[in-house]
Amino acid sequence: MNNVVLLVVDVQNTLIKKHPYNEQKVIENIKKLILTARGTNKEVIYVRHDDGKGTEFEKGTDGWQIYDEVAPNNSEYIVEKEYNSAFHKTGLREYLESKEIDTIILVGLQIEYCMDATLKSAFDYEYKIIIPEETNTTFDNELLSGEKLYEFYNYKIWNKRFASVLSMEDVIKILLDN
Repeated sequence: MNNVVLLVVDVQNTLIKKHPYNEQKVIENIKKLILTARGTNKEVIYVRHDDGKGTEFEKGTDGWQIYDEVAPNNSEYIVEKEYNSAFHKTGLREYLESKEIDTIILVGLQIEYCMDATLKSAFDYEYKIIIPEETNTTFDNELLSGEKLYEFYNYKIWNKRFASVLSMEDVIKILLDN
């Protein structure tokens, strides 16, 4: 692991204001990772979704804004996207290549949509992907609770297949040691 980046996906007002599963713990953990990354000169990259005019994620609206508790500073890179994957029709891959990034610590929303699509795209591009526990979330749906979706994706789909799901302590250690 030579070059590590923290990728914060779609932690936007529209989603946070709807109170996803384990919201407070997820935000708290993402904030810790951002502060640790910044303190160790690791880049924090933000991803922001735009669903188009007239939607909750319309560019320029309050709902589209990155949630203020985890907001980027003026020098941090923001990837603007219109699809589930942060890699699809964006410059993210080229940007990561220009910085010689080989490892992505991935956090954010929503597990079964943008997190899953971004993770699998990153896997296809052969990045090493680390998912810190309790740093991603989603909502209850007609089939599963947000908690069940969290458990299913993190421990049955992603871990040891597409990514390594690690404790916060282990991920902070990785940030401090690299």
